[in-house]
Amino acid sequence: MVADPDDIPCWQRLDARTTTSGRIAAGDIARLAEIGVRHVINLALLDSPGGLAEEAALMAEAGLRYSHIPVPFGAPDGSHFAAFCTALESSAEPVHVHCIMNWRVSAFFYRYHRVVRGMDGQAARALMEHHWSPEESEHPDAPAWAQFIAAGGD
Repeated sequence: MVADPDDIPCWQRLDARTTTSGRIAAGDIARLAEIGVRHVINLALLDSPGGLAEEAALMAEAGLRYSHIPVPFGAPDGSHFAAFCTALESSAEPVHVHCIMNWRVSAFFYRYHRVVRGMDGQAARALMEHHWSPEESEHPDAPAWAQFIAAGGD
């Protein structure tokens, strides 16, 4: 069994099927495939600092499915969440979800765990806070994220 590439920034394994991280580099694509990932979901904008140029083409070249759901950092909304749920549930294959710092992703999974899976709020929050807590952040867009996760039953 190949070990998780936990040197990818902000790496987190949520379960046997699901991993998350911050930004990925071109060399990380093969490493994701080695651990069984077959679908990559990117929540960052194409022009996010540190984003991977030509990510869709690189994923296709590696034979990985790719879904891009560009979530503006200051304005996550229900349509983004619906697209995320659709992409995540589109198959049972192993999936890797990333953005730039794993902040978008951790907030999306908090809401997904609460709304879709009915996970206990404390357990869902612990997973999210492994990387970020919007309520404790001084980032100017943190209030938009606090509101976004509150829609998850917080």
